[in-house]
Amino acid sequence: MNFLKKLEKQILIGDGAMGTLLYSFGKDSCFEELNLSHSEQIQSIHSAYIEAGADVIQTNTYAANYLKLQRYGLEDSVKEINSAAVKNAKKAAQDNAYILGTIGGNRGIKPNSITIEDIKRSFREQLYCLLLEEVDGIILETYYDRTELETVLTIARKETTLPIIAQVSLLEIGILQDQTLINEEFKRLEALGADVVGLNCRLGPHHMLKTLEQVELPKHAYLSAFPNASLPTYTDGKFHYESDSEYFRKAAQDFREQGVRLLGGCCGTTPEHIRAFAAELKNVAPTTEKTVKLVPEKIVIETSSVKREFPRLEEKVKERPSVIVELDPPRKLDTTKFFEGAKVLKEAGIDAITMADNSLASVRISNESLGYLVKSKLAMRPLIHIACRDRNIIGLQSHLMGLHTLGLHDVLAITGDPARVGDFPGASSVYDVSSFELIQMMKQLNEGLSFSGKDLGQKTDFSIAAAFNPNVRTLDKAVKRLEKKIEYGADYFITQPVFSEEKLVEVYEHTKQLKAPIYIGLMPLLSGKNTEFLHNEVPGIKIADTIRDRMAKFKDDPIQASREGIEITKSLIDAALDLFNGIYLITPFLRYELTAELATYTRQRASKLRRSSYAENIIN
Repeated sequence: MNFLKKLEKQILIGDGAMGTLLYSFGKDSCFEELNLSHSEQIQSIHSAYIEAGADVIQTNTYAANYLKLQRYGLEDSVKEINSAAVKNAKKAAQDNAYILGTIGGNRGIKPNSITIEDIKRSFREQLYCLLLEEVDGIILETYYDRTELETVLTIARKETTLPIIAQVSLLEIGILQDQTLINEEFKRLEALGADVVGLNCRLGPHHMLKTLEQVELPKHAYLSAFPNASLPTYTDGKFHYESDSEYFRKAAQDFREQGVRLLGGCCGTTPEHIRAFAAELKNVAPTTEKTVKLVPEKIVIETSSVKREFPRLEEKVKERPSVIVELDPPRKLDTTKFFEGAKVLKEAGIDAITMADNSLASVRISNESLGYLVKSKLAMRPLIHIACRDRNIIGLQSHLMGLHTLGLHDVLAITGDPARVGDFPGASSVYDVSSFELIQMMKQLNEGLSFSGKDLGQKTDFSIAAAFNPNVRTLDKAVKRLEKKIEYGADYFITQPVFSEEKLVEVYEHTKQLKAPIYIGLMPLLSGKNTEFLHNEVPGIKIADTIRDRMAKFKDDPIQASREGIEITKSLIDAALDLFNGIYLITPFLRYELTAELATYTRQRASKLRRSSYAENIIN
C-alpha cells in the first residue's frame, strides 16, 4: 500500500539513529562513506530496526551531499555513496519497510555560513541520485534554518510526486531561531507541498511534546516526530546517551495524542527505543482531533535596565572630532602602569579607552575586568574588543550578557589573530562565527533575543564598532566588506594604523559615501627597528617607504627616534582631521605618555579647526 495511504489509516513507526550506533561501534569518520566500505554493517543496522518494529527506514545519506562530503575529500563520490545507501536499505528491507531517502540540513546556528545558491546545487545533485534509485519518499531532516528548508522543499516538490517529509530542529520550545512559531512554519511547509511535517533531533520527548502541544493538526499533511534519546553526556572522550527505552514507551501515547502519525528516533536512539514505540503504537489508529495549547502572547521586551552612562560614540563622532586611545591590558598581573596610563589619558580628554582582546593571540588580563574597573573607578568609557578566536557561540553570548550586566556597552567586533601566532601555538582557534556574524548577533541581542532566538527579557544597548584594514593594495574589496558589515549592523569603524597622508586621502575618497563614521588609526613609531618589525611582521600594517627612511636615520638615537615618531604622527593627525572626525591612537608598549601627548595635540588642533570654521562662516 502507498506510504501516504498507510499514514491515513494508522501510525507508522520510523527507525532510529544510524550515526549513534556506528559511533558506538568505534566508527568516527564519514558515516556515509561506510555505505561503500562497510555495506554489511549498514545493512545489519537497518535490519535491526525493522526487526524492532520499524515500518519505515531512512537511507544512510544524511550528509551525503557535496558540501559535507568535501570535508573528507569525497565530494566526487556523491552519486556512488547515495546509490550504495539505497541499495543497502533495499537489501535489508526486502519489501518489509518503506525506504525514505534522507537529505539533511546544512545550515545551523550560522545561517549565512553557506549561500543558498551553493545549497541549491548540492541539494539537486543528491536529490537526483536518490530519485534514480527509486526510494519510496524523501525525508528532509534536521533543518534549523527556515529559508534553507523552504528552498529545498520547493525544489523537491517540483522534481517528484513522491511523498516528502519536512522536519525542522528547534533550539527552543515552539519557535525557530528566527522567532517563527512552529505552528506557523508547519502551515508554510504544508503549503509548499510537504506531505508530512514534523520535528527531529536536539530535543528529547519531553520538550518535543511541549512543542507539539502548540501545533494544530494539518489540514492535508500529517505530523511526524523523531526525538533524541536524551541530552548527550561526554565521558572519557566519548559522547553517550543515558535515556532508556522504557521512557520512550511511556511517551508513545502522548505523541499519538498530539497527532503524530510517523514516530521514530534521532540521536542516541537504538533498536530498543524503536521497539518500545512499536510495542505501544504499531498499527494503532491515529488521533484525528486534538486541543491546541494556546501560545502565550509575546511579552514586550523591556529596554536595558543597565543605564548607559556615556552617549553613543557613533553619534558623538558625527557631531565633533573625537579621540579614542587603545591601551592594551598587561601581560602580567601588575596593573599599576596600566591604570597610571588610563589616568593620564583621562586628563588628556579622550572619549574612550579601548582594550584589545588578547591581541596577536598573546595572553593578557581580561579586558572585561579592566574595562569594568576603568568605568567604575575612573569614570572613563571603556571600549571592549571581542575576538571570535577564543570563544564558541555559547561563550560569546555569555560574555556579551556579562558586558551588558556590567554596563559595558561599547564593543569592537574582530575576527582575532589565529592562535598559532601567539603564546600557545598548539591552542585551538574557535572561530564559531565570523566578525560579520558576531555583529549580527550583537544586533540581535539589542532586540532582546539570544543567538538561538530565545527571549532575553531585556534589550542590550551595544554600540558596535567594526574593524577596517585600509592597508591593502586595492581598497575596493575592503570597502565592500565595510558595506557588508553595515548591512549586518556595524555602527562605526575603527581602522588599523595608517602611516601616510596619501593613504588617508585614498581611504577618504573610497569611504566618503558611507553613512557609518570612521575612526582613523594612528600609532607613534618608536625606532627604526620597531618600524621595520611593524611593516614586515605584524599583520595588517604597512608603512610607507618615506616614513621608514625617516625613522632609519635615528637608529642610534632612541630619544630622537621617538620624537621623530611623534612628529610623523602629528602631521598625520593634521591631515586626518581635514578628512575625518574620528582619531584612534594606538599606544605602543604601554608608552601612554606618547598617546596622551598626541591626544592633547588632536584636541587642540580640532579646536583650532572649529574656531577657523566658525570664523569663516561669520565672514561668509
